[in-house]
Amino acid sequence: MNISHLTLDSHTLFNPQCPSFSFLRCTPRNVVVCSAKPVAPPSLPPKLATAQSSDGRIGSLSQVSGVLGCQWGDEGKGKLVDILAQHFKIVARCQGGANAGHTIYNAEGKKFALHLVPSGILNEDTLCIIGNGVVVHLPGLFKEIDGLESSGISCQGRILISDRAHLLFDFHQEVDGLREAELAKSFIGTTKRGIGPCYASKANRNGIRVSDLRHMDTFPQKLDLLLSDAASRFKDFKYGPEMLKEEVEKYKRYAERLEPFIADTVHVMNDAITQKKKILVEGGQATMLDIDFGTYPFVTSSSPSAGGICTGLGIAPRVVGDLIGVVKAYTTRVGSGPFPTEILGPGGDLLRFAGQEFGTTTGRPRRCGWLDIVALKYSCQINGFSSLNLTKLDVLSDLGEIKLGVSYKHADGTPVKSFPSDLRLLEQLEVEYETLPGWKSDISKIRNYSDLPKVARQYVERIEELVGVPIHYIGVGPGRDALIFK
Repeated sequence: MNISHLTLDSHTLFNPQCPSFSFLRCTPRNVVVCSAKPVAPPSLPPKLATAQSSDGRIGSLSQVSGVLGCQWGDEGKGKLVDILAQHFKIVARCQGGANAGHTIYNAEGKKFALHLVPSGILNEDTLCIIGNGVVVHLPGLFKEIDGLESSGISCQGRILISDRAHLLFDFHQEVDGLREAELAKSFIGTTKRGIGPCYASKANRNGIRVSDLRHMDTFPQKLDLLLSDAASRFKDFKYGPEMLKEEVEKYKRYAERLEPFIADTVHVMNDAITQKKKILVEGGQATMLDIDFGTYPFVTSSSPSAGGICTGLGIAPRVVGDLIGVVKAYTTRVGSGPFPTEILGPGGDLLRFAGQEFGTTTGRPRRCGWLDIVALKYSCQINGFSSLNLTKLDVLSDLGEIKLGVSYKHADGTPVKSFPSDLRLLEQLEVEYETLPGWKSDISKIRNYSDLPKVARQYVERIEELVGVPIHYIGVGPGRDALIFK
């Protein structure tokens, strides 16, 4: 029998388990029919099927991929980074500082709250990089490293800090509080970690970088300039020669301890790219807090959106591949600023306590509301996400009905076509909602998408339909394993 003339389309299947050839869906011309019956592959146990699904999903990610927040932060980025890090050689932070609070759990269920150290640190084969776009508070960093080491997590040789990163001093934190007090009723609601004042020093070009610690002969003059500038700006900031002397002595000790961690991370990153090593970028905060695209001035002081990856690590835009947007199944924000879908009163309290919505960095209660599709679409436009991670779906399990904020309109009923920059408009606009049924059942033990209640799947798929980006990961609990790969 000559089978050389057999023509097959792209859906043809060859079954190697059959003792002779098994062909399905041949095109009608020159068809040779083989009598062997196709053998269906054996079904896999649920855990193995989930593992294969997750490995395939993660394995297909680009060489340089990123995990970024879609909302106002606190979406659960750290957990996804921790899981993905097992498949990447490098995990890098590109912006922000210790205002990021990423909570992750190890395989034994032990909780870690990270602020500066990238969330890949729990994976022993991962190199963690703190890029030039990050502002680094050394006392906080050393405290974090000491905490990890005391829990058996080795950090030596596994953390590199850019020599171009700016140093955040204690006085930056003091100034942060003074500025908030000065603003009175118009305060931003910052974490008071000194992030804004440190970036202001950087923009004013009198900031001090990590590389300056290698030149302690000029360090005192630079620090004196910084402290004098703060004293001239804030009358309640007390500065004198004794403070300078104490700070210089302290930073001499810090410089000695930090030296093994310092590197030209721009070179390290680009060298790793040349060597085809897989790199995962971990964003802090989120797009709706972006200094340019967020609800300004109620924003952070850096660029947590896609553009911050290149400027904060020194890598070219063309090498950046898949970006995963992390979004809660509802919305939260900490601090002041517009929040169109906010739920006030008992409804907001219910979400807050069900989701344990209290800040990792500050412990402050988070404001809670329905998922804002308008803001999510805006975030997806800016970042070009290839997929989404929908987190905390389990928090909605007790609700009889769930709302999605699908569009905005003016008070006169005319539609608002995009997410506005005008804060007054954001405060005055009306949100149009779609109401979906709740599933009223515990989903925290489910690990396969098909096992979710039908109405829970409808909720997920309606979000995909409205936003136009697939949801590949679904969080149903805080643990490492509480993730569904779709």
